[in-house]
Amino acid sequence: METRPIDILQKYWGYSEFRPLQEPIIHSVLEGNDTLALMPTGGGKSICFQVPALCKEGICLVISPLIALMKDQVENLQKRKIKAAAIFSGMPYRDIDRTLDNAAHGHLKFLYLSPERLNSELVQERIKRMNVNLIAVDEAHCISQWGYDFRPAYHDIVKLRELVPDTPIIAVTATATKEVVEDIQQKLEFKKGQVFEKSFARDNLAYAVLAEENKEAKLLDILRRVQGSAVIYVRNRRKTKDLAQLLLRSRIRADFYHAGLDPDQRTSRQEDWIKGKTRVVVSTNAFGMGIDKADVRLVVHMGLPDSLEAYFQEAGRAGRDGKKAYAVLLYNQSDRLNLEKNYERSFPALAEIRQVYRALGSYFQLAIGAGAGGAFDFDLIEFCQNFQLSPVTVHNSLKILEQSEWLVMTDAIFIPSSLKILVSKDELYDYQLRHPKMDLIIKTILRTYQGAFQHFINIREKQLANFLKMPVGELRKSLELLQQEGIINYQPQKDKPQIIFCKERVDAENLSLDHRLYEFRKKGHLARIQAAIAYAENPICRSQQLLRYFGQSDAEICGICDVCTGRTKSDVDQDTFEVYKTKIRKLLTKEHLQLEELVKSFHPKREHQVLKTIEYLEDEGFIIKQNDRFLWKEVEA
Repeated sequence: METRPIDILQKYWGYSEFRPLQEPIIHSVLEGNDTLALMPTGGGKSICFQVPALCKEGICLVISPLIALMKDQVENLQKRKIKAAAIFSGMPYRDIDRTLDNAAHGHLKFLYLSPERLNSELVQERIKRMNVNLIAVDEAHCISQWGYDFRPAYHDIVKLRELVPDTPIIAVTATATKEVVEDIQQKLEFKKGQVFEKSFARDNLAYAVLAEENKEAKLLDILRRVQGSAVIYVRNRRKTKDLAQLLLRSRIRADFYHAGLDPDQRTSRQEDWIKGKTRVVVSTNAFGMGIDKADVRLVVHMGLPDSLEAYFQEAGRAGRDGKKAYAVLLYNQSDRLNLEKNYERSFPALAEIRQVYRALGSYFQLAIGAGAGGAFDFDLIEFCQNFQLSPVTVHNSLKILEQSEWLVMTDAIFIPSSLKILVSKDELYDYQLRHPKMDLIIKTILRTYQGAFQHFINIREKQLANFLKMPVGELRKSLELLQQEGIINYQPQKDKPQIIFCKERVDAENLSLDHRLYEFRKKGHLARIQAAIAYAENPICRSQQLLRYFGQSDAEICGICDVCTGRTKSDVDQDTFEVYKTKIRKLLTKEHLQLEELVKSFHPKREHQVLKTIEYLEDEGFIIKQNDRFLWKEVEA
């Protein structure tokens, strides 16, 4: 008897009905169609591939770009008693081999893979032996060079077509422009393609851009007016701590979060915020991915992100429960200057990129011709200090090297400590008799964990140290000594990003880049920055601007943003702007006019407002200038 999607939803998630658009997407997948689902943050994208995969026999392969996101989804599935696992760069070979075996033998329902893993012959051979019922591509915009977060490794996903030729693909993303939507389908070689798009409109979310010189004072004012859970986004790690301390001094329950915290700190701070113990989290963009909290009433950006895709995704974490929520951007001219400055720094000169590449070879002690496929722990700050390089230059150079497929830079990987006993039980007992100081440590390990004689076991040093009533540092030294004496194989935990070399190391002078791609990405980056600045500076309905950016040209004004409610002082109010826009459209539809001719069509007293309206229309792409004349350009749907 065929399993119904609604029964799966009820059994594992406890919901009696689907959210809008989820059901038709699921039915499209179950009918064997390649399917693209465009749903805003919090729209329930993962349900769209998890439910159909559970309806059918076999395993679902999920391709995801972020290790943290993979781990969150795997943990959420495991909590629901669904067998899931992830394979990513930096995992020990033994764990990869065991996980692939479990998948091939039908012991897993979901296997999450980073895109870089698809090039592994080991992975490809095991996939051939799997009964794959669905391929899910998460964050699908990463496959497109038009996208803001392009990942070349995503181009390898199409190889799965050859390995499992009759398996449908579902691609999901929260942010995609019209070009990206077309590109995703082309790159994944959609056959019977279906595209489902949920409107990006958020009727309950009030957007606001507030021009403020004293942003901290304004933030305190907003937090006093808007009660409930909040996320505050800032651009760097130092500011997360400084701002959280300011809020605490103002008696607001706040904490800070960034990728540099250790895993236990990140987990506890997330949980305190989710449970309501902490009201406000001040964070870099590392926070929020994969976190399911519906009752966030406020998201504040203390500065303008460099793309509307990033802003829309982060702001969209507010109000997922459907109740009134606010997304506020505190903006001033220094934000514009910073974005323009960051743009220049985002594309280092070839000489600087070569300098970074040469330093990587020295840092990892790689010979010319070596390194292909090698994965190395990478500490950005240590690297920059060793070679006296700017962290910004290094980070941006690594991104360009990644886009030219010389290397891959992963996000931070947390792999817990593990150990295996290398001697027999009799030999271990003899060792314990001769080393009474080690005896209690060994006994505690054997009592706390099982299977250490047969395979590697994951251990938690802090937990063990508490049992033993000894400092964690002293315990780690004892474990290292046991390793030196050949009693155990001890692998300390890791929590660092990795650099993976895709090709053999070459002499830096022979390093070549795809200049066409470099210029294409540079041009696209500038266009995204300009769109973000236009969003902040143009007195046009905020929601309408965002929806137009994502291709919804017929979007209506929201009625609840700062522009619609008249809270933003500007040269042209919304009603006047719409009147002038309508008249200019009629004029330019009939004939192309020079600036002076357009302005003279209005009353002389309105000249300043007309000029402003023309400026906004040009910024938004409604009108373009050709040979000193303006013409109306319909924005395509």
